[in-house]
Amino acid sequence: MSFYTQIAHHFLPEAILGVGVMVLLLVGAFRGDKAFALVTELAVGVLGLALVAVVLSTKPEESLFDGAFVDDDFSRFMKALTLVGAIVSLLLSTDFLKRAQLDKYEFPMLVVLSTLGMLLLVSADNLIALYLGLELMSLALYVLAAFARDDARSSEAGLKYFVLGALSSGMMLYGMSLLYGFSGTISFSGIAAVVHGSAPLGVVFGLVFLLAGLAFKMSAAPFHMWTPDVYEGAPTPVTAFFASAAKMAAVAITARVVFTAFPSIIDQWRQIIVFLAVASTLLGAFAAIGQTSIKRLMAYSSIGHMGFALIGLSAGTEEGVKGVAIYLAIYLVMTLGAFAAILTMRVQGKLVENISDLAGLSRTNGATAFFLAMLMFSLAGIPPLGGFWAKWYVLLPAVNAGYYTLVIVGVLASAVSAYYYLRVVKVMYFDEPAPAFDAAPFTLRAVLAVSTLLMLGLWLYPAPLINAAGVAAHSLF
Repeated sequence: MSFYTQIAHHFLPEAILGVGVMVLLLVGAFRGDKAFALVTELAVGVLGLALVAVVLSTKPEESLFDGAFVDDDFSRFMKALTLVGAIVSLLLSTDFLKRAQLDKYEFPMLVVLSTLGMLLLVSADNLIALYLGLELMSLALYVLAAFARDDARSSEAGLKYFVLGALSSGMMLYGMSLLYGFSGTISFSGIAAVVHGSAPLGVVFGLVFLLAGLAFKMSAAPFHMWTPDVYEGAPTPVTAFFASAAKMAAVAITARVVFTAFPSIIDQWRQIIVFLAVASTLLGAFAAIGQTSIKRLMAYSSIGHMGFALIGLSAGTEEGVKGVAIYLAIYLVMTLGAFAAILTMRVQGKLVENISDLAGLSRTNGATAFFLAMLMFSLAGIPPLGGFWAKWYVLLPAVNAGYYTLVIVGVLASAVSAYYYLRVVKVMYFDEPAPAFDAAPFTLRAVLAVSTLLMLGLWLYPAPLINAAGVAAHSLF
């Protein structure tokens, strides 16, 4: 197969985004301050075209660029989730940015650029490709976090994320250097061929540092320290992008690394994953209880949900990876819907973020209250909503693998976290009404309604998602 044929068959989504971001830059440079609306529409079109290329791809698995890049069913599934997160985040941002006078063409361009890094990260098949994809994703995210440069909280969020991100990148590079030094190769399959049986201590240390860097990107405890402040300080559409698309890529590459590069030392990396899972679920459950800001609550919620995804990963089986894929798809829909609801919280043109601002919403805006209540129930894992099945599919593989203590911790953490989700419902339905919210744009209402309907209807027809996740998981083994 020729180089250009490989590009057309297996690298087309990335090529679309790469060419697209250059076109967006040229359009923005020529049109100047008036370019935001056009560049945003073009960015959504570019991301949508890449999504179509991913969904319609049926080619067999292929390794490209001397083993640096792999195109398989797992990467396609995770890329589709990542692109959906990016598209919806961009759609949610338009009204917000115009009201905040942040309607600059650089914003959609940075979203596309970061998404390109995520796609490269998901398909990375050696250590160098992993690092390049991660940094391309992260550098754009640093700027997005501080995009509201006249807002002290946004500047603080960008600086914190940048400094701690640099620290995590350093840890990851150190781990990679150890792995290369002990294995003599940067290829995941090459590392797997060398590292088997009893792994040298240097390999274990390298693996610890590598997984610590990836845990930072998915905001798993104890590498979560940036999450609450960045989620609260960054512009809300950026927070939605952090909580959706970025998580998909981080969990996907973590699964690829442990199962492709270290399949024979599963007992070593499983201990790390179990620790991260327990710490994340417990911290996400208990730290969110006292939160008054709904964005900080969603930050701790995302930490807890990453813990549940890691529970599925800790099973170390194909069934566990299938559960993780299902969980991430459902988490993506719930999160985007929740942030659409948060963006509707605007009183007399000013965005409000406190949970108390939702008081009596059922009497001032019954439809929004119902949709948000269903999403809160789903995030809490209450049947028969989608969130329940998400937890079911990650806890069941852990039960089958004999990790009963880990499952009990997950169930208890889920019970605790139900308190703060149900508190939001209680505030909306039983407290005295706060000032009514302004009329929300159609895009926000549509995302909120569609995400809620998906969570309500998933149990009726889950087969497409389950089958796609099963095919994706199988390709990783």
